[in-house]
Amino acid sequence: MLPDHGRPAAELLAELNSLRAADLPVRGGKVTAYVYDTGLPEVHEAAHRAYAEMLEVNMLDPTAFPSMVALERQVVGAVAETLGRPGAPGIFTSGGTESIMLAVKAARDARPGATRVVLPVTAHPAFHKAAHYLGLEIVPVPVDPVTYRASVPAFGDTLDERTALAVVSAPSYPQGVVDPVGEIAALAASRGVLCHVDACVGGWLLPWLREAGAAIPPFDLAVPGVTSISCDLHKFGYAPKGASVLLFRDAELRRRAYFASAAWPGYTIVNATVQSSRSAGPLGGAWATLEALGREGYRELGRRTLEATRRLAEGVRKIPGLRVLGEPEAALVAIAGSPEVDVFVLADEARTRGWFLQPQLSYAGIPANIHITVTGVTLAGVDAMLEVIEEAAEAARRRGPAEVPEGLPELIASLDLDALDDATFAELAASAGITLGLPAGNGPAAQPGTAPGTAPEMAVVNAILDALPAATREAILLRFLSVTYSPPA
Repeated sequence: MLPDHGRPAAELLAELNSLRAADLPVRGGKVTAYVYDTGLPEVHEAAHRAYAEMLEVNMLDPTAFPSMVALERQVVGAVAETLGRPGAPGIFTSGGTESIMLAVKAARDARPGATRVVLPVTAHPAFHKAAHYLGLEIVPVPVDPVTYRASVPAFGDTLDERTALAVVSAPSYPQGVVDPVGEIAALAASRGVLCHVDACVGGWLLPWLREAGAAIPPFDLAVPGVTSISCDLHKFGYAPKGASVLLFRDAELRRRAYFASAAWPGYTIVNATVQSSRSAGPLGGAWATLEALGREGYRELGRRTLEATRRLAEGVRKIPGLRVLGEPEAALVAIAGSPEVDVFVLADEARTRGWFLQPQLSYAGIPANIHITVTGVTLAGVDAMLEVIEEAAEAARRRGPAEVPEGLPELIASLDLDALDDATFAELAASAGITLGLPAGNGPAAQPGTAPGTAPEMAVVNAILDALPAATREAILLRFLSVTYSPPA
């Protein structure tokens, strides 16, 4: 509730610190998703100060605040130079989802009448979201069951005059592998189809991994047929959240992403992004991070990240009951279990030991697994991480798989969830022994708001969701979100 009288800043900050006591830590490397840590406090401090300096600058009107135009040119220019096309036009956005939204809009507007977006089943759901908002149809194609890379023959069978955009990932988030960008981009070009490379999660890292000796296949705007590419700087660029860059082959295609309206008597409306008013804080933070690290700083982070990823994958392969899915080319490692080691139970056990490992549900023949994002700080703690994974795997073996109440998935799948209000849904979940709260990971895992020193047991929730079809999972997750943000009774 809004207080009757203003409160002093010190009191407000103390309350924030109290509220954050139950949050996952953003530094130190024990949280292997959502946060990216260089292990260099001075870099993050520089970004925070620049963020605050630009916080109140409004990016709505570039003529009012020329500082943000200068910063955006520098940031976009650095990304274009690194991703294969110096001088390529681009847009600074709030994150991967907005970059993807604009890439899909540009493709739709560039190919009137084409209504389909063709992508591998491992492509990020932001494309599904963009298609939903923009009135397009998603056409998923399979990936190789061993390498988890997009199937070139499947793309060849699918791309046609109805296709607005072909999508490939570099890398895909689930298993950290790079799709065959060159082959699929060539196919798309031969049929007059635009091709977007989703490099949001690792596009900024891949060039530095290559310089560190990793065999990274061609993936960027230098590849013939690639017409746009997205790259998040708030991931392996280590900038504060709210920083992504979308690059285009040419300015004509970039203009398709823009929006302008003169159909009202107010101020001029012309937007480069989905948002209108937006803070330049993230832009300032991204610029400062790039400048504070420089090429040599990113080379060193790439070297450390590559070493940590290799050591992690090699160590996991030695743990009985676990296996690495595919051959990770970026710093993303997916670890599957076995009948003896339930990965959902393993994740719970790791959480009790102070480590957050992100669960991923099974889909399209890809087994459930735990996902680890390796960052610049991971190398210092990779041995400790492996020790925890081994201990958690052994504990999971002793406990056995998460037990799903008999008949519960079938009952849930049969329910008309739209007919239940939030309170009734929460009661139904409680009757099954499930305490509702927002699952971490934009999917089930750990609940924010957990009392300090405790770890939520989410294995059964994950196992139930894993037993449900995707559409039912989505309906359940929407109810989780609604219940979480509803005021307490």
